Amino acid sequence: MKLLHIDSSILGDNSVSRALSASAVARLRAIDPSLQLVRRDLATDPLVHYDLAAMAGETPGPAAESAAVLEEFLAADVVVIGVGMYNFSIPSQLKAWIDRFLVAGKTFSYDENGPKGLAGDKRVIIALSRGGFYGADAAAAAAEHAENYLRTVFGFIGIAPEFVIAEGVMVSPEHKVSAIDAAERQITALAA
Repeated sequence: MKLLHIDSSILGDNSVSRALSASAVARLRAIDPSLQLVRRDLATDPLVHYDLAAMAGETPGPAAESAAVLEEFLAADVVVIGVGMYNFSIPSQLKAWIDRFLVAGKTFSYDENGPKGLAGDKRVIIALSRGGFYGADAAAAAAEHAENYLRTVFGFIGIAPEFVIAEGVMVSPEHKVSAIDAAERQITALAA
């Protein structure tokens, strides 16, 4: 089985989402040491933003890169993604990656009933950190566009992602610790 580990935070060693995604990968590999790991760091090795020339295959470098990202995603059985919520949404580096695998005929199709996801055989675990409080019961819930977007994207291709969320990590140092501890407990509870 193949595990694809994606990180998108620009914060390096200070990133909560990177720490949580690494912890999730370690948990899954402890359960199944035979997992083959492929790692992609979208902050240190960003993809160019998707454009018409790349989509049409007119620019060999970006087109080849897009094909490689798609194949990497399709080959994975499990995908673990570290995401920090930036300005109410996902990092642009992550959006550039997502644009490479939302491909008609590969991860979704359309028929007379509408869209059909073709990637439902994958497990996706998203380690999401948010500086404030944006959960369903929070006053700022309507401003949360990271978790909602990712649920929509993966749902569109037939996947119900699992979320590990550390919320309010910028509220105070004490709350950051308790948010990370709560997320780590969620990771410990991850099933095989």
